[in-house]
Amino acid sequence: MQTAGLALHTDKYQINMMYAHWVNRSHHKKAVFEAYFRKLPFGNGYAVFAGLERIVHYIASLRFTDEDLKYLSEQEENYDTAFLEELKQFRFCGNLYSMKEGALVFPNEPLIRVEGTIMETQLVETALLNFMNFQTLIATKASRVKQVAVGDTLLEFGTRRAQEEDAAVWGARAAYIAGFDATSNMLAGQMFGIPTKGTHAHSWVQSFPSEQEAFDTYAKVMPDGVTLLVDTFDTLKSGVPHAIVTAKKLEKAGKKMSAIRLDSGDLAYLSIQSRKMLDEAGLPYVKIVASNDLDENTILDLKAQGAKIDTWGVGTQLITAADQPALGGVYKLVEREVDGEMIPTIKISGNPEKVSTPGKKDVYRIVDRISGKAIADYVMFPDEERPHDGMRLKLFHPQHPYLHKYVKNYDAIPMLEPIFKNGLQVYSLPSLGEIRSYHREQMNLFWPEYLRKLNPEIYRINISEKVWELKQKLMAEYMQVEE
Repeated sequence: MQTAGLALHTDKYQINMMYAHWVNRSHHKKAVFEAYFRKLPFGNGYAVFAGLERIVHYIASLRFTDEDLKYLSEQEENYDTAFLEELKQFRFCGNLYSMKEGALVFPNEPLIRVEGTIMETQLVETALLNFMNFQTLIATKASRVKQVAVGDTLLEFGTRRAQEEDAAVWGARAAYIAGFDATSNMLAGQMFGIPTKGTHAHSWVQSFPSEQEAFDTYAKVMPDGVTLLVDTFDTLKSGVPHAIVTAKKLEKAGKKMSAIRLDSGDLAYLSIQSRKMLDEAGLPYVKIVASNDLDENTILDLKAQGAKIDTWGVGTQLITAADQPALGGVYKLVEREVDGEMIPTIKISGNPEKVSTPGKKDVYRIVDRISGKAIADYVMFPDEERPHDGMRLKLFHPQHPYLHKYVKNYDAIPMLEPIFKNGLQVYSLPSLGEIRSYHREQMNLFWPEYLRKLNPEIYRINISEKVWELKQKLMAEYMQVEE
């Protein structure tokens, strides 16, 4: 949960590289790193960027404490005490640019750009990727659920299955960004202002002499928001009939029961039969909530079977991103200072998809003015002419440049926002409500074929000719050296 005191939330090799740069007197050399991912999670057509708020708090409070320095002094590397003294004065004084939370993002485009000394840009890598990778993954999973449950209420129920407290709380926030309506986690509600929802457990029913008494007692205590869990014994023979009796008692008291909850069994069949029973009892206003290891695939199947479910409680499969538990975002050096000049650098790999794109870059979302829909993302060097109305823009496939087209009547939306400049925060963090609104705007920018759950159309990420030419040039130079 903490955002202060995280200087050691890093891999040891970061500290070792910082130390080696310090010994080499190269630690004040400038460097530029970019964070991105190479492959979309879940076979989805897009990802939802999240994690910036925690990154901002982390950068703003990045300090080495006396306890941190004592711990470092005990390491087998035997760091020079003068190096530790320098760390004591450490503050992030660089620049950071980032996508906004809630943005739709795609492979191989910079999501975050960090500029500064090699020491500070190296130190922040691990924590930055940790926060970005997890929260973006959960937000993307939540968006997939939202896509198949349009118009339904979505509740995040994942706390008890999350990988510890941080994952539960920040995961709840990520799900809310992508369109979930509430969380069961009270701490997430307190910290972020997310609406909280809850019913009762099977143990409540088991702690009474009868199911009817359990329901009636619960309704008497909280008559204005009663949702009853009806599957402790037998859903259709016991649970729903007893819930109907309680609902009728509430009506006599001038109240209305909110819902029943199904947490086991054949949810399609049980919800259909429960809906019939509630309607026949004159309770059409009572909603049906379902939980039990749900995800976007199960929800889609249940809807296809005609399930009468109004609200979905999604837990384990969401908060653990069970079918793909890691995003795989990376952080690569793209420029470094040589003799006072910034020089683009490239990483070559035997895996073609791992070859990096050199030079620091900006990202623009190209939006057609007639349709109002996104055409492509355009990646370019900051010193190139910014795309604008009247500028004929060439969009070509980076791997197959003969596949290209030209666009004219468009708007070019800058996607990387300045967050820190010379160590000072220049970006005002938006409210969670504003982030959710921005996410909805982003979703509306894209045609449905890019958003569908199965076999989505590939949204193109185009690089400028200058970026492409530099990449080819550096690859050729490297290969020539190797020969």
